[in-house]
Amino acid sequence: MTVIEQTAPIPEPRQKSRAWRKMRANRGSMAGLFIIAFFAVLAVAAPLLPIPDPVATSWSALRKAPSGAHWLGTDDLGRDILSRMIWGARASLMAGVISVAIAVAIGVPFGLLSGYFGGWIDQVIQRITEALLAMPFLITAIALAAFLGPSLMNAMIAIGLSAMPIFVRLTRGQVLAVKTEDYVEGARSIGLGHFDIMSRYILPNVFAPIIVQATLTVATAIIAEASLSFLGLGQQAPAPSWGSMLNVAKNFLSQAPWMAMWPGLAIFLVVIGFNLLGDGLRDALDPREA
Repeated sequence: MTVIEQTAPIPEPRQKSRAWRKMRANRGSMAGLFIIAFFAVLAVAAPLLPIPDPVATSWSALRKAPSGAHWLGTDDLGRDILSRMIWGARASLMAGVISVAIAVAIGVPFGLLSGYFGGWIDQVIQRITEALLAMPFLITAIALAAFLGPSLMNAMIAIGLSAMPIFVRLTRGQVLAVKTEDYVEGARSIGLGHFDIMSRYILPNVFAPIIVQATLTVATAIIAEASLSFLGLGQQAPAPSWGSMLNVAKNFLSQAPWMAMWPGLAIFLVVIGFNLLGDGLRDALDPREA
């Protein structure tokens, strides 16, 4: 047991500090982290901020341009766009994070089983995965969301199930590369069970690329949630969501362009932020990078 513990590549504080130093040196990743943190703080602090009720209408303020009273203007029902943007960030960020968590929670265990055991288990899992990957991601999400019914929770489930095959394939590939390492063979030689080997020696050493992929997939999930909300399959009115705000704004592009500009800009910034952060994590966690 002692020999295995010495040879297994267990992360050390020095390695973590090296990764953090590389992250800090990467201006793009730090910019992405700042953007994500900014929107996350706004989303969490939404109930505490002195902003109007996001669903309160005002017939005297229909489609008003940005002003001192309404910094980002109002929509077709006189609702404050800034307030709806901040509350909409809660729905969009939550949809991105929770849907990816669902994909990881389902995809990683199946990928572990497929890569570790091989044989008929691998064949069954991979054939199902290939069938799911053959369908476009967004089309699959739309079909599942339509089947489950229009709601934010169902949209998150649909997006998570649609993204799950990516993590199955990624995890399987990483496990195939790791399971032949000496420390894994040593664990088998002393009689450790399959569950102990997978949980203690394989999973910790394949988790870095999974984290990177999860970060990048959050950006895709946010776009997917906005698309589903735009189609009426995500967040339901009057609750705010960036996608549903764009759905309403498409009817007033010439009269009130600010209705579409702000939620579109928010989606753009958050997606860019997660992509920059994912690229930085990939470089920081890559052991081949000095």
